[in-house]
Amino acid sequence: MPRNVRVPVPDQTGRTVVVTGANSGTGREAARRFAAAGARVVLAVRNPAKGADALAEIQAAWPGARAEVRVLDLADLASVRAFADGLARDIGHLDTLVNNAGISIPPERYATADGHELQWGTNFLGPFALTNLLLPLLLAAPAPRVATMCSYAANQGRIDFDDLDWERRPYRALPAYAQSKLADLHLARHLAQEAGRRGWSLVSAAAHPGLTRTNLQVTGPSMGRDRQVRWGSGLLPMAAPEDGVGSLLVAATGHDVEQGAYYGPRYGLAGPPRRALLNRRMRDEATAARLWAVAQEVTSTALPAARS
Repeated sequence: MPRNVRVPVPDQTGRTVVVTGANSGTGREAARRFAAAGARVVLAVRNPAKGADALAEIQAAWPGARAEVRVLDLADLASVRAFADGLARDIGHLDTLVNNAGISIPPERYATADGHELQWGTNFLGPFALTNLLLPLLLAAPAPRVATMCSYAANQGRIDFDDLDWERRPYRALPAYAQSKLADLHLARHLAQEAGRRGWSLVSAAAHPGLTRTNLQVTGPSMGRDRQVRWGSGLLPMAAPEDGVGSLLVAATGHDVEQGAYYGPRYGLAGPPRRALLNRRMRDEATAARLWAVAQEVTSTALPAARS
């Protein structure tokens, strides 16, 4: 498998960055790279002990790094709101939000604290609520950026408005995952549209990591077997997070990133980052707008008022 090129992160001195799921995988690597580039990094994690381990790694490598751990459980909307409220009390603005955390293909249907299907709640509703709640902080920054992690599986995703939580159909984990990641892409692209319409300086972009070895596979069919995953009729090695994070870093830090841009490995599952292709469902603006409205109602969040 061709290796991704390790994307350099430009100077981040003076910028404050939130990375969700920063205790492992691509999130941990993104947090490391931001800290190395001089950013103040908030490691937003569900497990504080694992977050502390990631923080210790950063501080050992860069003793002067400005980094901290804060608890965030995307599967609990009360936790999302508490995280956003705490951040608003402690900082004046937020430069970059990296929506990285997620869960992939649990062995059966589980529910979030709010009663939603686990992948739908963790991968989409939680990041959606977090993004909306942090927008006032982001809009207070001079050049804010939101980068949202999607998945190659979004190519197979379909949004079923009649059963978003998989309550009426027999549960199928992979289609449920694909739906949640397609929804993430709609989140990123619709936010980009809203930013343009409202005259915000915020840039919203999305990325997918190709086939990358992360903790997402622990809850999947491989049940913790790493390094290889069965894909189609053969075995493909997984990229390391240091490689797979490249597309996300481009979305989060690239100088020439366009509104609503989508990045992924050049060869689909691997390779250096480049603009990824958008299929017809990914470009469906009516579905994205309808999904945004549904998610706002479900999460009790809303966009800030447009500036006059």
